[in-house]
Amino acid sequence: MQDFALDIPLGRIHGLRTGNAGAPRVLALHGWLDNAASFVPLAPLLHGIELVAPDLPGHGRSVHLPRGTDYSFAGAVHHVLDIADALGWDRFTLLGHSMGAGIASLVAAGAPDRIERLVAIEALGALPDTIENTVPRLRDAVAATRALPGKRLRVFPDLSPAIRARMQANDLSEPVARLLVERGTTPVEGGHAWCSDPRLTLPTMVRMTDAQVDALVRGIECPTRVLYASPPQPYLPEPDRSRRAGLLPDGTLVVVPGGHHLHMEDPATVAGLIGDFLAGG
Repeated sequence: MQDFALDIPLGRIHGLRTGNAGAPRVLALHGWLDNAASFVPLAPLLHGIELVAPDLPGHGRSVHLPRGTDYSFAGAVHHVLDIADALGWDRFTLLGHSMGAGIASLVAAGAPDRIERLVAIEALGALPDTIENTVPRLRDAVAATRALPGKRLRVFPDLSPAIRARMQANDLSEPVARLLVERGTTPVEGGHAWCSDPRLTLPTMVRMTDAQVDALVRGIECPTRVLYASPPQPYLPEPDRSRRAGLLPDGTLVVVPGGHHLHMEDPATVAGLIGDFLAGG
């Protein structure tokens, strides 16, 4: 994959892409606190497509949102469409992992005329919350946001501690964690610091209810393939995650052994399950 940069109304977006111009277009959206390197292991195994993996705003080497704004799936919809517009893509396929799959779900439901197919890995729709938690969640998010400017970024004297931190936090192998860390840090005085926006660690201000997430999934009209790892993540429990995938008008669900970053740890298996689908087969 090769580095690229483009400008959207928000600012400069960086990322990685393959050079298969003229092939089916696939926009790959990474997970929370990851970056475009999330798709480096998978890209060489996906044939017959043009793959573009941006660092989403606030992640990797891309622009951060302005102060006074907050990161949300709904807000990311326009960023994704702006990236597609900057690429000159009227219609395209979405490949998303975790947070990226949640954002891709909203894009597919909200702009059905733009999306040909959707592959959602380890997420579908959005994470729901109860009605009763609406006000406590909002207050926690506001308080955390107001307190954030006083916090200082951790500086790593070398990348080894950052790599170990990612390995422990996400149960990743060293090579996979290294890919994410090398793109997700920047040199600073005294070593390296995360270059992702610290506001990404704040609580989400508002979440959909279960009923709203169900309605969102029912609104995804394009052919969709959902890929889940087993055992499931605590926040994506069974049987609810499979029940929600069953709401898709034109969807298939595949469950395979693996961890949350299975597209990085076992790219050959994942490519075998989604490659033909992404290419339009």
